[in-house]
Amino acid sequence: MKSIPERAPATPSADPTEDLLRTFDFAPTDGLLREDVKQLGALVGEILAEQRGPAFLEAVERLRRAAIERREGEAPVDGLAHALAGVDLAHAGDLVRAFATYFQAVNLAERVHRIRRRRDHERAEHGAQPEGLLDTVTRLAAEGVDAEAMAGLLERLRIEPVFTAHPTEAVRRVLLEKERQIVSSLVDDIDRGRTPAERRADRERMRVALTASWQTAEAPAARPSVNDEFEHVGFYLAEVLYRVLPVFHEALSDALETAYGRTFELPPLLGFGTWVGGDMDGNPNVGADTIAAALAGQRGLVLAAYRRDVRALAELLSQSTLRVGVDDTIVETLERYRADMPSAATALKPRHADMPYRNLLTLMQARLAATAREEPAGYADASAFLADVEAIESSLLAHGGEHGGAFAVRRLRRRVQCFGFHLASLDLRQDSSVHDAALAGLLQDPGWAQRPVPERVRVLQQLIDGTVPTPTVEPEAAASTLAVFRTVAQLRPRLGARAFGPYIISMSRTAADALAVLALARIAHCVDADGQVPLDVAPLFETVADLDAAADTLRQLFADPVYRAHLAGRGDRQVVMLGYSDSAKDGGIVASRWALQQTQLALARLADESGVRIAFFHGRGGSVSRGGGKTSRAVVAAPRGSVDGYLRLTEQGEVIHRKYGIRAIALRNLEQATGAVLRATLRPRPADDREARWRDIAGELARDARAYYRALVHEHPDFPAYFRAATPIDVIERLRIGSRPSKRAGPEAGVESLRAIPWVFSWSQNRCGLTAWYGVGTALAAARERHGDAVLAEMSRDWPFFATLVDDVEMVLAKSDPAIFERYSRLAAALPQGDLHARLHPGIAGEFERTRDAVLAIKGRDGLLDNDARLRQSIRLRNPYVDPISLLQVDLLARWRAGGREDEALFHALVATVNGIAAGVQNTG
Repeated sequence: MKSIPERAPATPSADPTEDLLRTFDFAPTDGLLREDVKQLGALVGEILAEQRGPAFLEAVERLRRAAIERREGEAPVDGLAHALAGVDLAHAGDLVRAFATYFQAVNLAERVHRIRRRRDHERAEHGAQPEGLLDTVTRLAAEGVDAEAMAGLLERLRIEPVFTAHPTEAVRRVLLEKERQIVSSLVDDIDRGRTPAERRADRERMRVALTASWQTAEAPAARPSVNDEFEHVGFYLAEVLYRVLPVFHEALSDALETAYGRTFELPPLLGFGTWVGGDMDGNPNVGADTIAAALAGQRGLVLAAYRRDVRALAELLSQSTLRVGVDDTIVETLERYRADMPSAATALKPRHADMPYRNLLTLMQARLAATAREEPAGYADASAFLADVEAIESSLLAHGGEHGGAFAVRRLRRRVQCFGFHLASLDLRQDSSVHDAALAGLLQDPGWAQRPVPERVRVLQQLIDGTVPTPTVEPEAAASTLAVFRTVAQLRPRLGARAFGPYIISMSRTAADALAVLALARIAHCVDADGQVPLDVAPLFETVADLDAAADTLRQLFADPVYRAHLAGRGDRQVVMLGYSDSAKDGGIVASRWALQQTQLALARLADESGVRIAFFHGRGGSVSRGGGKTSRAVVAAPRGSVDGYLRLTEQGEVIHRKYGIRAIALRNLEQATGAVLRATLRPRPADDREARWRDIAGELARDARAYYRALVHEHPDFPAYFRAATPIDVIERLRIGSRPSKRAGPEAGVESLRAIPWVFSWSQNRCGLTAWYGVGTALAAARERHGDAVLAEMSRDWPFFATLVDDVEMVLAKSDPAIFERYSRLAAALPQGDLHARLHPGIAGEFERTRDAVLAIKGRDGLLDNDARLRQSIRLRNPYVDPISLLQVDLLARWRAGGREDEALFHALVATVNGIAAGVQNTG
């Protein structure tokens, strides 16, 4: 096998990225992006030469030049593949890390450039970045939305990103910290205002961070535990969003004042949720213990953050009663805390006796510390702490302190209003079959799940309203489920009502599935002071068939007096979770998107009929085929009336890192989502007479695309074997990137038992992207034949639903690489079933061509992403780094499988390729 010498006298390239950058025509506004990419690329080259020798760097550069030539010069892929075939395992991992480090540099440079573009907009005369809050609010005001209408919406506006435990790119926290150091150094010189000495210091800091990252393993040696997943998500919640939250409110306040010439008192508009520790669906490692541990961890993080803020305020608020007055409440609270915490009071310094704010804040730190230790001197709940913060703010405002510290206190108040003592609401999720198994045991009825729905509903009603005795025997099948509800009952009074999000029922199909949750909660005595179950019960409709039946299911629930009484206790508000992932795996992207659109329309009508407000919770993934894409566009494309001032959606995998890893970018994403909700609620697109015809065509597209997709994915007898050969699914199933198994419980049957994330992840790894476009080309071709290109072009231009769908498909087509995918497909050429490459690849390749041709025809363009130069450039910047990793993965897969998948060294090299491709392709899972 080929090897790369560790040390040789070869001289590394003086400028290892210039050959790539020279092929691009950067826009005038992107000149500094080019400089950042060049600077970071040069640093990476220096580090590779230092750590692995100049010969290694030269080998990397040869491969990169070959990749550039293959892309830009349209050379065949065989030459690059040949150069990577048989590389020595001792060097394969280093090659992957080298290329991954290069596009890590590109990723960071692009993120910093997003911050730079925001600053450029803010410095401009109008100061409004498109889709930002100022842009959105001023446009709405100009379109006739008056201050009263805006204030009315703000009272019920709610944006809730929910971070799940579904990783497709799990960056270790220590590496996140190093990324932040690099970003900080780039931002410090974002406009090139640093002195040469400062610039040299910045460069050295970046070198240290990049070198330390190179010397750090990308993934831990053991599979991440739930605690590890909590640590990962906790970084974004406590280190990024905690800081960003008040800035968001200030940006919105400023935008409203600019647009309307008056101030608005903003209620808490943002909330955050998490599934880490509460997502039990298919994960035997999650249950009552992890729920309690996750909430305790979140409580510890937010209390530590409050203590830091209160300590800083104690230093800031040095107002003396010899100079200004203070409210009596401050003095009275201070004296009460002195009496209640005499040991803490001894720390107050006599020379600060005339500084009531400083002294009170010092004792508030002590109370927070006691809260963390669960001692009697601690705060009983977050509202008590909030009352102290509000009292200080009110006193400052009453005594000339608006510019003497009230701003900083207001920021803390915003944080406490949002994060409480829980940091983020913990959603609970379980499969409906688990509830049925628990009830079968409790009722001593093994055939419970097979009984007719009306019969089960009747029994459940009796359990809920108490007309039959609560089962006294607790079988093993019910123990873990009941323990969950008992944990909720125990923790909710101490942590507050917002500590728990909805209880989500996976695979919801009937009214009995929702009633089962209420029955089990009552059996576990999980009720509030009014005797009501204190949880929102949220059915999750996942498959196309379940989505189609969702309105009938909820109509039955709303007609049920027992369930309607539960809803009355929840403010007549029903949370409904929409599953993008399994519906797309079930029927393909067009059928999934259309079913989701139709379901939202039907449920919005049901809400009007029933007087129940339906709050949609969008279960979106990172990839297009799992509902990924730009949140703002998805909101605008939603059916009229379905948004209604509320957006709750899952954020997962690499999306969390991309959207919330840097504070300025997190702020931008929150602004875009909020702006889209404001627009969709206050000024939805007007009704269009053409839409009836468009909807008929969309129904045809969904039907045709679903049939073609299912014919291959679910009905072709050879497809399961082909899938397992032509993708790295066998590697992904063994990855240690999450605590949850990759398959659902039950017998394996084709791809049905595979979870949606590894399913999509596999097809992004082999650069095919089949899950996002297969069936689309055939359906569009038939529609073009029936209706003509002009109608489809009109739909793509004027109907946001169809425009978003076509744009998303186009993006995946642009990221796909048919030539590299063919190399993966050849791995299926010699299977026991025969040459499945020859049997299946031509059809897949033909569908790719049909889809690309149809998209270009509908858009009237010659090339993919011709209208999005920035995204096209971003993909081109990464391709020379991702392509070698892909081809190396193909070679390693063949070698690993030939050895019976037993070579651990080969497996670890393959894991490196999976991580590298995921980081380079993005939108993977």
